[in-house]
Amino acid sequence: MKAFSTLTKLGLVAALAFLLAACNVGPKYVRPNVTAPPAYRGADNAAVATDAKESLGDEQWAAVYREPELQELIRKALANNYDVRIAARRILEQEAQVRITRSQQFPTATVGGTAIGATLPSSLGTQIPSPLVNGSFNVSAAWTPDFWGLYRRQTEAARAQLLAQVWAKRAVQMTLVEQVATAYLQIRALDAQLEITKETIKVRQDSVALTKTLESGGSVPLSDVRQAEQLLYAATSEVPQLEEQIQQQENAIAFLLGENPGPIAHTDPNALAPPPQNLPAGLPSRLLERRPDIQQAEETLIAANAQIGVARAQFFPNLSISGSGGVGGDSLSSIFDPAGKTIYGIGTLTQPLFEGGKLRGQLQLSQQTKEEMVLNYEKTISGAFRDVSNALIALNKQRDYREQQEKLVEAAKDATRLARIRYQGGSTGYLEVLTTDSNLYAAQLNLVSAQQSEALALVQLYSALGGGWQS
Repeated sequence: MKAFSTLTKLGLVAALAFLLAACNVGPKYVRPNVTAPPAYRGADNAAVATDAKESLGDEQWAAVYREPELQELIRKALANNYDVRIAARRILEQEAQVRITRSQQFPTATVGGTAIGATLPSSLGTQIPSPLVNGSFNVSAAWTPDFWGLYRRQTEAARAQLLAQVWAKRAVQMTLVEQVATAYLQIRALDAQLEITKETIKVRQDSVALTKTLESGGSVPLSDVRQAEQLLYAATSEVPQLEEQIQQQENAIAFLLGENPGPIAHTDPNALAPPPQNLPAGLPSRLLERRPDIQQAEETLIAANAQIGVARAQFFPNLSISGSGGVGGDSLSSIFDPAGKTIYGIGTLTQPLFEGGKLRGQLQLSQQTKEEMVLNYEKTISGAFRDVSNALIALNKQRDYREQQEKLVEAAKDATRLARIRYQGGSTGYLEVLTTDSNLYAAQLNLVSAQQSEALALVQLYSALGGGWQS
C-alpha cells in the first residue's frame, strides 16, 4: 500500500509537470485582417479574364514562356544562379538553427571518467605496478522544464524563420525567371533594331549613290550628296552602339545563368509576338496565398509574435534540475565496486526580482517589432495589388500603343516612298527625302520598342501574380 501511495504521488507530480510544461505564455498568432479588392484595377480594360478562378500566376513558367531558347535559359538559371544557390543554403542554415533551438526543450546527459596519478617502479624488475592510483566513472543529466513555453516559443519563432527562408528562396526564383525573360526580350529587341538599322543602311547607300550620279550630271547640287551621306552615317553610327548593347546584354544573361561572360543563343523570331488574349488574372484574394513575398512577410510576422511569448516567459520562475551518479576507487579493480558509488541531485528555482527594466524593455521591444511586421505585411500586400494593377494597365495600353505605332510605320514608309519618287522626278528637294527617311527610321525603332514593352507587360503580369517559382 505504501508503494502504491508513492507511485500515486509520483504520477501526480509528473502530471503537474506535464500541465505546466504545456503552458505557453504570449499571444496566439492571428492573421491581420486585410481586405482584398473585388477585382484588380485595370482588369476591365485589359485583355484578361477576371471572372476565372484560375490565374496566370498558377501556371508553371514553361507554360507561359513557350520559346525554346528562353525555356533553356530559364532552366540553366534556376539550376546555377548564385542567388538561388545562396537562398538554398540559407534554408539549410535555418534548419540547423531550428534543431539547435528545439534541443533546449530536452534533458542533456553526459558520461565521463577520470584517472589521476601514476606509480613508477623504483628499479628494474620483472613486474611493473599498475599505474592507476585513483579513477572514477560517472553519468550526469540536467533538465530545465519548459513550464512557461520559453523554449517552445523560441522554436516556434525559429520554424517561422525557416518557412520565411523557404518563401524567400521562392521569391528569388520568381524574380530570376522575370529577370531572364526580361533580359531575353531586351536582347531580341536590340537584334530587331540592329536588323532594321542594317536594312536602312543599304537603302541609304543606294540613296548616296543616286545623288552622286545626279550631282555629276548637274541635276542636283553637291549639298544633296552631303545630306544623303549625313543620313547614311547617322545609321552606320548606330551599329557599333547596338552591337555593344547586345554583347553587354549577353554578359548580363550569362551572369544570371551563373556562367562566365560569353555569347547567348537569341534567334527566336517569335519572342516579340503580342501576348495572347483572355489571360486569367484570377481573384485578388488568392494573391495573398501565392505571392512569395507576402508569405515571407507573414512568416516573419509569426516569428515576431512568438518572440513576445519568449519575452513574457522571462518574467516567470525558472526551475533547473540536475543529477549525477558514478562509481570510483583507488585501483582499476575497485572502480566499479558498488561500495564506491555516489549519487546526488540538485534543483534550483530562480525568480527575477529586479533587472533595471530589462525584462519590460524586452517585452516592449518584441511587441513593437510585431507591430512593425504587421505594417510590413500590410505594405507588402498593398504593393502586390499595385504591381498587378500596373501590369494590367500596361498590358492594355502597350497593346494600343503598338497598334498605333504600326500604323505610323506604314504611313512613314509610304511618305518616304513618295518623297523619293518626287525627288527623282525633280519635283522636290532632298530635304523632304531626308525628313521622311529620318521619320521612318525612328518610327521603325519605336515600333520595336513598343513590341518589347508589350511583351514585357506579360512578364510583369505573370510575376506580379506570383508566378515563376512553381516547379
